[in-house]
Amino acid sequence: MASLLRLQALSLTLTSPRCLPSRILRSVSPVSPLVRRLSAAASPEQRASETDLESGLYLVATPIGNLEDITLRALRVLKCAHVILSEDTRHSGKLLQHYNIKTPLLSFHKFNEREREPSILKRLHEGEAVAVISDAGTPGISDPGMELARVCASEKIPVIPIPGPSAAIAALSASGLPTDEFTFVGFLPKHGRSRKVRLEVSAREAATQIFYVPPHGIHQFLSDAASSFGDSRPCVIAREITKLHEEFWRGTLGEANEAFATRQPKGEITLLIEGNSISADETPSDDFLEHELKEMMAEGHALSSAVKLVAEATSAKKKDVYALALRLFGK
Repeated sequence: MASLLRLQALSLTLTSPRCLPSRILRSVSPVSPLVRRLSAAASPEQRASETDLESGLYLVATPIGNLEDITLRALRVLKCAHVILSEDTRHSGKLLQHYNIKTPLLSFHKFNEREREPSILKRLHEGEAVAVISDAGTPGISDPGMELARVCASEKIPVIPIPGPSAAIAALSASGLPTDEFTFVGFLPKHGRSRKVRLEVSAREAATQIFYVPPHGIHQFLSDAASSFGDSRPCVIAREITKLHEEFWRGTLGEANEAFATRQPKGEITLLIEGNSISADETPSDDFLEHELKEMMAEGHALSSAVKLVAEATSAKKKDVYALALRLFGK
């Protein structure tokens, strides 16, 4: 059955219109009479030599595990682009081989982004269509592509998103946590103090918090998160999404610390933590505000900055927090 599905997916890509301009595909169905006339009018040699993608930077989302999770539009763009910028050409080569895509690959990762940028911009200014893919998911989201997209936008070069898989959104949709408001944090800073500051900020937010965690860092993350969010805060650990061993673990941060203490999971992890449940009409106690102020001051915030952050994160009035801060720390 799996082989049949792959053959069907491959058949769809081979029978879909070859490299028709986006402006035509947006207004015409692939099976419309106009498309059939266009295909019939062009000789095989003409169709084979087409480079009909409009010039621009195409950010193409690719599967995060299951190779069937790719759109027909993504396959067309990858097939018709002049070049594909790839985070890991060996990894991406398997995807392109699976779908019989022959477009040249050029390595593009965090260690050579700056070096590659001038030549890529030159190609774009000369009218080429450049596709960007990461190892998995959507380029620019905790992956290479963000800076190049920013530069292209500033130079009036079209930046075209080709939507598709994203581990953060896939995990959120199936997590069972609130989805009406969320914050995507991605990977935490490596420096210990910076990690703590970022977790403290997330712990005060009411929105669901979404993190990317490397498998070797799960134990440290859970320990740090429990310290900032509290052991009782609900969380979801999603790993190997769309793959054979897909897992959604649900519980509290305290329970997660126990469950993963002797377990070393494989695969990239998307970890979600429920937002702060203090209701808008619940006035925090002076003891709670004092604790929060001391935390902010210990992290190096000035008194005015600490007051502002604590007031924004709670339902307390700023003037009341300021008065308490003056009693604790003076002017």
